[in-house]
Amino acid sequence: MHGAWGVTAPGVKLPFMDIAKNMSGKDASTESEGYAVLLRHGQTVWSETGQYTGRTDIPLTDQGREQAKEAGQRLAKAFPSGFDPDCIFSSPLQRARQTAELAGFPDSAPLDEILEWDYGPAEGHRPQDVVASLGHDWKLWSDGPHALGIDELAGDRLVDLPSGSPVSVHVTQGESLDQVAARARGIVEWLEPLVCSGRHVLLVAHAHILRVLTTQWLDLDPHKAQLFRMNTAHYGVLGIYQGKRVLRQWNV
Repeated sequence: MHGAWGVTAPGVKLPFMDIAKNMSGKDASTESEGYAVLLRHGQTVWSETGQYTGRTDIPLTDQGREQAKEAGQRLAKAFPSGFDPDCIFSSPLQRARQTAELAGFPDSAPLDEILEWDYGPAEGHRPQDVVASLGHDWKLWSDGPHALGIDELAGDRLVDLPSGSPVSVHVTQGESLDQVAARARGIVEWLEPLVCSGRHVLLVAHAHILRVLTTQWLDLDPHKAQLFRMNTAHYGVLGIYQGKRVLRQWNV
């Protein structure tokens, strides 16, 4: 890994990989007792307006904070045995950390691998505004950030949030979908032994990376992530059934 803003190459050892290595596997001929819950963070001002929010570090709205608390209540009811203390992780960005804390997990460990897709020059813009600025069609899932010139829309800048607080927007070349999928496959490589061994894992992160991660768990083309709608402060559950990686629940 190349730091919080880098792209994880396939085969790179992830943090906490030793946890998985030291687990003795169980018979996976039936449904594993283990599971991984993928929780999206609560609402932010940009998720409400539809602006691409990759690595820009913005907080939850008041509604987002309430959503996070409600998500914690739903998780406590659905998973009374909870999560293993050493298997609770969140993206380092504050919207994910705040969600984890308000949901009842104040000691989540930061995990760079579940940072959101780096949208590059599209960061902070709505899809329709990107198209209007370019003067031609552009789609994130098919064209990707690399189709945009780094100064074609707007470069690094300070943006005032509705609260009046300024937020720094840093623009990079961004990640291609293939790069995001490669990062997700690394997470699957680390996550599968934990689930197979009966561990209860919680990942608190962002919509696009969690959707792409789900496709890689299911061995699907990452473009299929477009079909996995995930609302703010909702979760999905990954598991193992008859030795296969499966999706138990989605957008709960």
